[in-house]
Amino acid sequence: MSTFIKPRVPRGMRDILPEQMIRRQYVIDVIRDVFEEFGFEPLQTPALELSEVLTGKYGPDAEKLIYQAGHTGGKEDISLRYDLSVPLCRVIAMYPQLPKPFKRYQIDPVWRAERPQKGRYRQFFQCDADTVGSESMLADAENVNLVYQVLSRLGFKQFEININDRKLITGIGQYAGVPTAQLGGLYRSIDKLDKIGVDGVIAELRENEIPEDVIEKLIELLQIGGDAADVLTDMNQRLGSSEIAREGIADLEKLINHLTILGVPEQYYRVNVAMVRGLEYYTGPIYETVVEEPKIGSITGGGRYDELIGSFSKQSYPATGTSFGIERIIDVMEEFDMFPVSVGKTVTQVLMTVFDDQLMDESLKLATVLRQGGIRTEMYFRPTKISAQLKYAGNKGIPYAVILGSDELAGGNAAVRDLTTREQENVPLDKVVETIKSMIRTVSD
Repeated sequence: MSTFIKPRVPRGMRDILPEQMIRRQYVIDVIRDVFEEFGFEPLQTPALELSEVLTGKYGPDAEKLIYQAGHTGGKEDISLRYDLSVPLCRVIAMYPQLPKPFKRYQIDPVWRAERPQKGRYRQFFQCDADTVGSESMLADAENVNLVYQVLSRLGFKQFEININDRKLITGIGQYAGVPTAQLGGLYRSIDKLDKIGVDGVIAELRENEIPEDVIEKLIELLQIGGDAADVLTDMNQRLGSSEIAREGIADLEKLINHLTILGVPEQYYRVNVAMVRGLEYYTGPIYETVVEEPKIGSITGGGRYDELIGSFSKQSYPATGTSFGIERIIDVMEEFDMFPVSVGKTVTQVLMTVFDDQLMDESLKLATVLRQGGIRTEMYFRPTKISAQLKYAGNKGIPYAVILGSDELAGGNAAVRDLTTREQENVPLDKVVETIKSMIRTVSD
């Protein structure tokens, strides 16, 4: 009796079938277009990095999620990349001749050994844009503008870009009286505010032996809200004696002013002093985007990391960037049916049918004409009943079919069939490309 291996994939991994890939490619194309519109250049780095490149960069909680890799007899300690920012820093250190500012984007998979759940996978794509070599808050404002432009073009109406500054968070901690040695724990506790609520954060701060009067001050500050200008004014009045807090506030004032000039509507962003972001390498402004529905977590995140490149080189550079979580973006778009009609089940626009063996050559010639005319055309490989060929096209979601029978050919025509409306017309052979392009444009418009 023969045996077989049950076909399955590891937890947190998945196959992405053609219909899903078409939607994914649409989102990636929009993101890539925006990145390049802002002058970012493409970069690719290996999926595998030396483990020493990745470790010590993300914090203790994240460090546990790095996938170890290797092979029998391998002499190098290597791991799958956890994100795209640390590999970028290695690239900058290895190629110091790259012109600065260096603006790059990368769209590639990363791996994290997380607990799989809705919108969270162990292998997923990140779409990153980073600027290296500029301290200007305009670079950070550009990151926020990238987020606004991408999400708007994808059809998102309800989203909020939360903006904060790690310097301001440090100033809040110092003002409240948190010992310097406990500031790292403070970041991690505050970062859980959305998940465990105010009571949960208070309980965790108590577990970390933060005094009650300090906790009270912290919670009061972390709950300050309002429009960006009011929040920053309030913070300046309260924390004006803290040098590092003043630096953070000044950063945010410049960033918000740039956003105003860039035309990013204030309804899509706010200063949220309780937003931390978990990665420890951030040094300045940070940003994270959430959608109101569904509750899927953040769909973009990023910030300034001016000291990370110094982990690889004596010559460090200021750096800032943002990352789009494409898996969650796609999940939201699918749940709310946000993909345009033109993003169908298939990339194919026309099925070229085969009427019989004698007309195979003529059908091949017409298929070639269609392709040369810029129409994505699939050729049916053998003559069967036309009804069976049309059924195949319908099952795949191909919108149009071309039928070239003996009667059509004798009249110098081809039959063009709209498989959605089931309407069919005879079209002169030299007008088939023009006719189908017109039909495609009508649907797209």
